[in-house]
Amino acid sequence: MVKTAAVSLLALAGLASAFVPPTTNFRSANRWTIKAKDTSFTRNLMMKLGADDKVILIGVAADSGCGKSTFMRRLTNIFGGSNVGPLGGGFDNGGWETNTLVSDTTTVICLDDYHANDRSGRKVTGRTALEAAEQNFDLMYEQLKALKEGKTVAKPIYNHVNGTLDRPEEVVPTPIVIVEGLHPWYDARVKDLLDYTIYLDISDEIKRAWKIQRDMAERGWTLEQVEAEIEKRKPDFNKFVGPQKEVADSVIQVLPTELTNDPEGKILRVRLIQKETGDYEPVYLFDQGSTVSWIPCGTKLTCSYPGIKLGSGPDRWFNNAVNVVEMDGQFDKLEELAYVEKHLGNTASKYDGEITAQMLKNEGPRDPERLRPLPDHRLAQDPRGLREAEREEGRRLRQGPRGRVSRRQRSEGWLAAENRVGFEVWRS
Repeated sequence: MVKTAAVSLLALAGLASAFVPPTTNFRSANRWTIKAKDTSFTRNLMMKLGADDKVILIGVAADSGCGKSTFMRRLTNIFGGSNVGPLGGGFDNGGWETNTLVSDTTTVICLDDYHANDRSGRKVTGRTALEAAEQNFDLMYEQLKALKEGKTVAKPIYNHVNGTLDRPEEVVPTPIVIVEGLHPWYDARVKDLLDYTIYLDISDEIKRAWKIQRDMAERGWTLEQVEAEIEKRKPDFNKFVGPQKEVADSVIQVLPTELTNDPEGKILRVRLIQKETGDYEPVYLFDQGSTVSWIPCGTKLTCSYPGIKLGSGPDRWFNNAVNVVEMDGQFDKLEELAYVEKHLGNTASKYDGEITAQMLKNEGPRDPERLRPLPDHRLAQDPRGLREAEREEGRRLRQGPRGRVSRRQRSEGWLAAENRVGFEVWRS
């Protein structure tokens, strides 16, 4: 067994107070300690991948629009490393449209790149991108297996702007490779490659509230259009994506608050569900194995209505034994999280207050009406966030019969986006 915290309260506080998807903390002392399925070792991730080292492969599953992009930034920050940015560096550096986020320790691969057909092809097949038949699982398995073995691959690129399958890009393995998307462990062969799996489980009520706010405010959709789109996606999501949460190592569940009536989803209840696998020690509150309910509001915390409630204890999840840590409400002053952090066990933090420090580092100025962080130079850029921010500008610049954007125009758009490093936006 390797003593590694699967997820800390950083996840709960991060989502509930900052309205961004949570983070997973695998940190142990001054080094990263993770148990691979075929080897157990301790590795300093600031070192380059050694000849005998095994790449750690982590899978993150969630529906579209659930904040996977933000989650990836948080995860990359937790794992450390430098030179964080899009693979290729952007069009102005001779780069290309990419969904891949890299640092010297971590590579994040978007599994949309393994779509079997482009957007036009799916119109011919009549299938959605949620369906298993629209994924190239054979290639996904072959390339992830190669990366885990320390081999470089030529990975395809799905261009979300044009809906095309672009020229492949070269991906060099790093000590940690994270794959995120709709189907990271739908295929049994791919699942067997993964060392750890995380499912972001956003409840229907919260997804509906988020999508209505985003699509009506930013896309000009009517309420009827938004609800029709939600209903259209449900059958395929429930058939191909949702079942993956039953076997995930950790599930981060986002639910409506139970403290007050909040139909807009601005106040959240977040549960960290940790399966008992024996490969890590679960995070707990006060006393491991006990059922705890705690309202910390009083002289220690600044709690405006409706307050904060935390809990911890054993539970069942699809007939599996799990340990749950949960938080309902939000912090008025994020620095006061340090008081709660002192009562958490198995966080694997290097020093007292590390989780709070990480949260404050991630915290940027926010617009409460749009419910998302505003530009903050401290945050690592995400190629998909930058791409989404420039999508409307790219459409304006389109020219020619195919509606493609010239390389020069795309370069200008990317450069403009780079000047707004860290601009986080919910992805459709």
